[in-house]
Amino acid sequence: MKNRLPIIAIDGPSGAGKSTVGRMLARELQLLFLDTGAMYRAVALAVIEANLSFSDAEAIVEVARRVDIYLEGDPDSLQVRLDGRDVTQKIRSEQVSHTASVISAIPQVRREMVNRQRQLGQRGGVVLDGRDISTVVFPEADVKLFLTAVPEERARRRFDEDRARMRELTYEQTLSEINTRDQRDSTRIDSPLAIAEDAIVIDSTELSLHQVYERAVAIVRERMESKPES
Repeated sequence: MKNRLPIIAIDGPSGAGKSTVGRMLARELQLLFLDTGAMYRAVALAVIEANLSFSDAEAIVEVARRVDIYLEGDPDSLQVRLDGRDVTQKIRSEQVSHTASVISAIPQVRREMVNRQRQLGQRGGVVLDGRDISTVVFPEADVKLFLTAVPEERARRRFDEDRARMRELTYEQTLSEINTRDQRDSTRIDSPLAIAEDAIVIDSTELSLHQVYERAVAIVRERMESKPES
């Protein structure tokens, strides 16, 4: 891998810090960061704007197929464009978050997004985060990380983030959302959340963000140095 830009896959449950660590890694290593969760959120926004029912899976899949989703910018200022519109802020709403969680469990939607993610990352030089990157999207990734923490800690972090965004939810409601998302992600038929056999697990329950980042950087650099040239 010494002369080839790597593919770095980061998986883990909701609230584990995948996107934050992914951005930090991409910035440090000067790689492209692909926020795959933002892609699902963009589809969710399109579904909401089309006023579709969650029960109309066929129409939702058609939306996923036809919309144009484009990610641009550096890791710290990533812009998400939906059919040419900048929707970076719109896709962070509570409604979009819930919708994305539901539609991402539709097998055909996930397959469409997986194909797009493969096209974007196949040349290498990329950090991708999600829930099936190292098991489904890029099982051949050069470095596979699985970030996790106990649900209570992930809920606390998410609760703090939500309070900063003026989202009015209690900690108990946030924890319930985390547990529901974990159940949905781990039991869905297509691309369930799972730890790849060759992934390195980082449990951040007792670690600071900086400690997680330092550990991730060390793992990536070690893997990059140990891989044969290609």
